[in-house]
Amino acid sequence: MSNSLPHPKFNAVIHAQHRLQLCALLADVDAVDFPTAREALGISESALSKHVKRLNEESYLEVKKRPHGIRTRTWLSLTKNGKEAYQRHLAELRRIVGAE
Repeated sequence: MSNSLPHPKFNAVIHAQHRLQLCALLADVDAVDFPTAREALGISESALSKHVKRLNEESYLEVKKRPHGIRTRTWLSLTKNGKEAYQRHLAELRRIVGAE
């Protein structure tokens, strides 16, 4: 394995279906607003909130609230630690299925 590839490591926190989908959604962007993430995952606000909370507890996800007109919009982004954990998890999944 070359040095540019992440060291494979299974991550049970990220592996949960909706958390994995959320990490995939956020992996290549700076941030996504909460309604967009909810719609992309096809889950309720409360379900997304639970997954966001769990990823945030692991310091994988950053939550920022910013003014948007007269309301506040919630933005989600992966932290550096979250991106690394996600990439390691993907590398482990590829290793498990023999893709690398």
